[in-house]
This record gives sequence, C-alpha cells and structure tokens, in this order.
Amino acid sequence: MKRLAPFFRQRLAELDRLLRGDATQAEALEDNKLDVSAGGLLVIAMLLAAFYGLCMGSFSLLKEMPVELVDPYGPVKQVLASMIKTPALFLLTLLVTLPSLYVFNALVGSRLTLLGMTRLLVAAMSVNIAVLASLGAIVVFFSLTTKSYPFILLLNVAAFTVAGVLGMLFLLQTLHRMTKSEHREHPKAVAKPSIQMKSPIELTPLTSQEKSKSETTSSESTKGTLQTSALDMPQGQVLGGSTKVVFRCWIILFSLVGAQMGWVLRPFVGSPNMPFTFFRERDSNFFAAVVGALQQLFTGG
Repeated sequence: MKRLAPFFRQRLAELDRLLRGDATQAEALEDNKLDVSAGGLLVIAMLLAAFYGLCMGSFSLLKEMPVELVDPYGPVKQVLASMIKTPALFLLTLLVTLPSLYVFNALVGSRLTLLGMTRLLVAAMSVNIAVLASLGAIVVFFSLTTKSYPFILLLNVAAFTVAGVLGMLFLLQTLHRMTKSEHREHPKAVAKPSIQMKSPIELTPLTSQEKSKSETTSSESTKGTLQTSALDMPQGQVLGGSTKVVFRCWIILFSLVGAQMGWVLRPFVGSPNMPFTFFRERDSNFFAAVVGALQQLFTGG
C-alpha cells in the first residue's frame, strides 16, 4: 500500500491539473504534447467510474420488489454489476471511437500521432468521469429519497449528459490549443526587407515619465496572456469553420456510440419489476427507452 500511495497521489495531481487547466495552457503545449500519463489517468478514471457505478446501483438496495421476484442477493449483485459495467462502458466507447477521432482530427490539419491522440482522449474521458463521479452523491441522495424508477433512470441520463458535454468541451478546446501550438512551431516563412543603416543610432536613456509609460504599455500587452481555464477559448482566437463541422460530426458519432453502448450493457440501475440479470435482451434502443421513461414519469405508469 505504501508503494501505491505515491502513484495515486501523482495521478490525482495530474487529474487536478487537467480540471484546473494547468496542463492545457499554451506554454504547457509548446512541444505539441499533453504532458500526462495515459496509463495512470486511465487507472484513476476507471476507479472513479466504478465509484459512480456504486452510486448508480445503490437504488437497487432500497427498491421494493414483488414477493415472487425477491432475491436476497439480487441488490448486491446489481451494485457489483454496475461497478464493473460503468468502467467498461467508457473503456469500450474509447476503443470504438478512437480511430474515427484520429482520422477526423487529421482532416483539420492536426499533426498528432495515434499515441498523442490516445493520451488526449484518455484525458478528456478522465475529465468526463471526474465530473460524473462528483455527481454520484446527488444520485445516492435521490435514490434514498424516492422510489420512482423512471425518475432515477432519467436522473442518471442527465448526469451522463452533463459530464459528457463538459468532457467533450475540454477535448475541443485542447485540440484547438494543440493545433495553435503546431502553427507556432511551423510558422510560414516571411521575407524580411533589407534595411540599410545610413548613420549610427544614438541611444539615450529614458526619462522617468517615458519609463512609466513603457511599463503601462507592457502591462496592457500581457493582459491577453492570462491563464485560462480548461474550458475557455484563449482570448482573440476562434475555431475555424472546417474544425467546427468535423468536430461536431465526431461529437454526434461519439454520443450515439456511448448511448447505444450503455443500452447494450444495461441494466445499470435495476428495475424493481424485474429480477437481477447481468445483461438484458437486445430489444429497442436507448432513445426509445428514454422516451418511455419520460412517459412513465409524467403519466405515473
């Protein structure tokens, strides 16, 4: 345990740097590389995902089931299953969507390698899961105070949506900053006009008034270099039109894959009208289930 403690402290510090935006500042991306450990972050992210799985499955510990469906170990099985399947959901979605993100990002002129793209996507997923895990206490609170299965189901969908939006926003801004870093490293050659000095220039010391004016101008010029958060667009920069289109296409693809992956791996919460099962039959789809849960919630079905 003593050997593991420094590892976890270091990985948590890396995650904290990502959340605060320290690891994605322009000066930190000068080498076109996100300075984080993909393997270490992945371990922390999977543990946080398992924690949220525990929070999500806690509803099954309190639900009232019909007598004919009572299984003394069913709720515990559901919690353990959720703790296993929640990390699997993110890991499988990462594996399925990584190749498409690499190709899409290459289309907008990025020079990131597959390893660099993997590190970046793991970082974005870690931010996503960190936000999700922070909402776990809210899920447990409502699990303790309500018996409505549709409400808990939709609450978890909302939590995944909020976390996913923030994670993707982090990915977009970091990709943009890394692309800007590439452009700084490979500037276009500009012909410098030749200047002929006809006479030597005499340097005279600045007066106190001129020094004060120079310092004021210098301080004003550095206002635009203030540190930005992990989700803010650097001042004076905008996304290109092609970058927006390509990235939005990938966001839609990622969302569809993640939603359907969650549907394939269900149940995560555990219906009070069904016995425990690790997987359910592949019928319908995620979006039809959300619509059905909304109808049950508002009609009392």
